[in-house]
Amino acid sequence: MLVHAHPDDESTATGATMARYCADGASVALVTCTSGEHGEVVADDLAHLRGKPDELGEFRRGEIRAALAEFGDVRHHWLGGPGRWWDSGMAGSDTNAAEGAFAGADPAEVTRAMVEILRAERPQVVVTYDEFGGYGHPDHIGAHRAVTTSIDPAADPDYAPELGEPWQVRKLYWTVLPRSILKWVDAADVEGFEPYTVPDEELTARLDGRAFHTAKIAALRHYRSQVDLDDGGFFAAMTSRPEFAIEHYLLVRGDRGPGSGPHDLESDLFAGLS
Repeated sequence: MLVHAHPDDESTATGATMARYCADGASVALVTCTSGEHGEVVADDLAHLRGKPDELGEFRRGEIRAALAEFGDVRHHWLGGPGRWWDSGMAGSDTNAAEGAFAGADPAEVTRAMVEILRAERPQVVVTYDEFGGYGHPDHIGAHRAVTTSIDPAADPDYAPELGEPWQVRKLYWTVLPRSILKWVDAADVEGFEPYTVPDEELTARLDGRAFHTAKIAALRHYRSQVDLDDGGFFAAMTSRPEFAIEHYLLVRGDRGPGSGPHDLESDLFAGLS
């Protein structure tokens, strides 16, 4: 089960992983915490959505339905239900403190909503962001907290028994970027980017999803409100590389499985699980 903040985050960070496990016949679920109501609309023909968060949120909910279909059978949940919590905007934005923003969500309500999904899906493996949310976005940090505050209650039979039978997650991973990524992008494009990466020797899993690069790109193309893969910019150039489908993880809870290579990296998030 993967937990992301907004539509398109799942495809950018973990799309090849989702496609790989769908192809393997694994049970794959996604939790999205907001509908991305305050995302920047990049397509001029969608300019009518700019400044209209309600309409943009509804549009992005349609985009994610189409994107997930590119990966296979992914069961999708909106945390708390569609539109329960809104995109908080970038760190420091006025929208961080707006009514209904995920950044200001009641922690107890968030935990309860996540526990209900964990007990329903009963995943062995959960993936989300690190404590900084990858790059400091309040909703990414909120997604991290939603997971880390819910794993123990989900396994506690005394916590909200009406939400279902207790369930113990076996492994928790953070999706991260390896420091080595800086070697294949133009230095002019990554000024200040290094703090958002993890030294390669600290990684615990590397999933080579290059066989699913096409599916990952196809999913991102459904997010026309958010990305333009044909504009010649940094993101477009990065996604065009096969390496974009190699996804990296840091195990933060559970037992590390057998690995290989210089850093003994797992090539399967289920490594070591019976």
